[in-house]
Amino acid sequence: MYKVVQSSRLYEQIVQQIEDSVLKGDLKAGEQLPAERDLAGQFGVSRTAVREALKTLREKGLVEAYAGRGTFVTTDDASRSMRNSLGRIIRTGSSEGAVQLVEVREILEPGIAALAAQRADEDGRTAMREAIMVMDAAPDAEGFIEGDLDFHLALAEAAGNPLILTLIDSIVVLLREQRMRTYYIEGGPERGQYHHKRILEAIERSDPQGARDAMCAHLRQVREDSEKT
Repeated sequence: MYKVVQSSRLYEQIVQQIEDSVLKGDLKAGEQLPAERDLAGQFGVSRTAVREALKTLREKGLVEAYAGRGTFVTTDDASRSMRNSLGRIIRTGSSEGAVQLVEVREILEPGIAALAAQRADEDGRTAMREAIMVMDAAPDAEGFIEGDLDFHLALAEAAGNPLILTLIDSIVVLLREQRMRTYYIEGGPERGQYHHKRILEAIERSDPQGARDAMCAHLRQVREDSEKT
C-alpha cells in the first residue's frame, strides 16, 4: 500500500503518504491503521519514525490513538486543535535550548532506565538488543540515529508506564536534532554505543542501580558532546 521512503526526515514522507490516503478516500473515517511494527515494515523505516509520524498526524487531527485499541482515522473537528508539546517550547538550535534538553533528559532517563531494569520482559530486551545491532551495522548517520532513538524508545516502553512513553514521544523530534548535531563529533557514535551496551548489560541482569548509573554516564557524554556543537 505504501512506498518505501528515503529522507533525513523520514516521518514527514510517512505523514504525506497517509494524508494522501485519507484525502483520496483510501483510508476512511473510523478505519484502523496497521500496528506500528507493521507500518515500519511497510515504509522500510524504524518504529521511531512511525511514532513521530503518527504523533504529527494526531496533531493535524487526522488520526486518534486509543490505549489498548490502536490508531484510527478521524474527522472529529475537535481533535484538529494543535496539541502543546515540549518540542514547541524548547528550541535546540540555540545553546540554551540544547542545555535545557540535556537537563530534561538527566531528570527523566536515569529513572526510566532503572524502571526498565525492573520491568523489562524478553520482548523489551530483544527490542533493545536489535536497536544496538542496528547502530553497530549502520552505514551512515541516519541509520545510526534511527537505531539510537529506537533504543531509548524501547527503554521507555520497558518502563511500563504510558505517561513516560508520552513524555519521550513529545521530545523525539528534539532528540533526533540533538543526535544529528553530535553524531559528527569525533568518536561520538562509538562513545554512545559503549554506554548503550552498559545500560543494556544492567537491564539484562535486572540491576536498577546499575542501569541508572550507566544512563547517568551516557548523559554526561551527551552533555559534553552537546557543548562542543
